[in-house]
Amino acid sequence: MRRDLFTPDHEAFRDLAREFIEKEIVPHYPEWEKQGRMPREVFRRMGELGLLGTALPERYGGTGQRDYRYNVVLQEEAQRALVTLSTVRTQLDVILPYFLEYADDAQRERWFPGLADGSLLTAVAMTEPGTGSDLAGIRTTAVRDGDHYVLNGAKTFITGGLLADLVVVVARTSTDPDNRRAGLTLLVVEAGMAGFERGRVLDKMGCKVQDTVELSFTDVRVPVENRLGEEGAAFGYLGHNLPQERMTVAVGSVAQARAALAATIEYVKERKAFGTPVASFQNTKFELAAISAEIEAGQTMVDRAVRDLVDGELSGADAARVKLFATETQARVVDRCLQLFGGYGYMMEYPIARLYTDARVARIYAGTSEVMKVIIAKDLGL
Repeated sequence: MRRDLFTPDHEAFRDLAREFIEKEIVPHYPEWEKQGRMPREVFRRMGELGLLGTALPERYGGTGQRDYRYNVVLQEEAQRALVTLSTVRTQLDVILPYFLEYADDAQRERWFPGLADGSLLTAVAMTEPGTGSDLAGIRTTAVRDGDHYVLNGAKTFITGGLLADLVVVVARTSTDPDNRRAGLTLLVVEAGMAGFERGRVLDKMGCKVQDTVELSFTDVRVPVENRLGEEGAAFGYLGHNLPQERMTVAVGSVAQARAALAATIEYVKERKAFGTPVASFQNTKFELAAISAEIEAGQTMVDRAVRDLVDGELSGADAARVKLFATETQARVVDRCLQLFGGYGYMMEYPIARLYTDARVARIYAGTSEVMKVIIAKDLGL
């Protein structure tokens, strides 16, 4: 169906992204999957081309175009090529907004140039062993000691934590028995700080090119000048960015579903069963027709929500609706596509197998489907 979300500038950016991905990502992707990460030099190359700095001010090496649609384009082009851009999506869509919103002038001077040119990689450390979506239950502590905070605690499931130069840590700086959400603060821990350790690289079902690690902090002295925003205000900061974070997942889910459909159409046209192309069977045609309709419904919903996000009008409840619908659609689409591959769909040499394993986490991270339903129910007054 016709899309009117993008301008000619976005489409020019799409051409740049597509060329880069096809030439510099796709040929090396299988090797990076085995290594469990994308090399740092690839991030630098993306920075050189201007793929990482669209939202950053020009004075720091960006382009000053704080428009989420550029992020959408980059994500769509990666999925179209049947790859993911490692932790780029997390850095641009989830972490960078905290720096843009809450960094002071001195922090901007220190960090923004490296964020634009790809020399500084980031991670955000929220989840802890025993706390998932319940951010108010965070136990990592940061105690003020003069011009520093003394940070202690552990984090898990940290995307990009292995290579990160800057880790935005959510820590408890005070406790209010009457308000569990109060007292959380964002601290930027830098690689090399004493007491900051990277633990196990977790072996995941999917998303193999994207490292996920455990982190620990033992008496890490973090300068007060590394605090993002005000002390004790982090819960509100985290909630402010949740609509975009959830939209990021929804955008990827629809784009991956579309990639699965394209790969399946190509396969069934070539694959024969009983001497006949699988594409010629009525069941194949009906399945793919129904899948196409679902994808277009999801795309329309996502595009509307992206426009609302860009206009500053996307509510948390609507972001939850879009994430729920897009990720559940992705799950159905990829499963049905894999079925049309038959036994070959179970083999990792076929991209549909990777799309299948990668898809499963979409209904978990940035808030599970169950959490999305709770948010929507509250919006309905239930």
